[in-house]
Amino acid sequence: MDLRLAGRRVLLCASSEGIAFAAALRFAAEGARIAMCSRDGEKLHRAAAAVREQGAEVLAEVLDVTDAVRVPQFVAHVAEAFGGIDVCVTNAGGPPPRMFLETTPDEWDRAFALNLKSVVLFAHAVLPGMQRRRWGRIVTITSVSVRQPVADLVYSNTVRAGVLGLVKSLANEFGKDGITVNNVGPGFTATARLRALVARRAREAGVSEAALLEQLGNETALRRVGEAGEVADAIVWLASERASYITGQTILVDGGLSKGL
Repeated sequence: MDLRLAGRRVLLCASSEGIAFAAALRFAAEGARIAMCSRDGEKLHRAAAAVREQGAEVLAEVLDVTDAVRVPQFVAHVAEAFGGIDVCVTNAGGPPPRMFLETTPDEWDRAFALNLKSVVLFAHAVLPGMQRRRWGRIVTITSVSVRQPVADLVYSNTVRAGVLGLVKSLANEFGKDGITVNNVGPGFTATARLRALVARRAREAGVSEAALLEQLGNETALRRVGEAGEVADAIVWLASERASYITGQTILVDGGLSKGL
């Protein structure tokens, strides 16, 4: 299936590893031009080199996605280098696992900045150019927690739900301009984030990490943990012409973990 992404200018936030990095590889395979950013310069440059090996043109820049000054500067740099931005995939690391009474005001502020304000910053920066070209795709990456809260992820449960309100609002406002805005909610996915969560929970429960990972997989309908590339496939499809009549939606890529209708 031709996704008609060849030559599209794609910006992927926090893409030095995990799901966004897997998406960068998928976009590169489709012939897109790739802009990447991450706070960790060493990881970022390794990831960018791997994407270039796919034959893609890559622009990579160290960036904290919560920086209200640097984000629009980065977007402007990418737009100047590529002649515009067609697709923006927002992403950020997850806030720390906590039960509610363990939370602090500073951590709430950081969770808001990381997982909601960062999306606002990038949307603000990319939407005017998409409006002028009458075409654009914004895809946010959140979590299955937006549909089924996870016990010790109260920051994520709360703040990421706000992204859904933003996605719906932007989809309604900018649909007339040929811009779609959608969200992807991964479930248990084999990333560094999941490994860290599993290590913490295994220590607290006094069980092995392998046993706990197997237990998490068994909570899904497919009886396994997902792979980053499986989530990336949904992101790339939503960014393509094949999803041109889909906007304001959340697609869970969770192996059937969410049990709600």
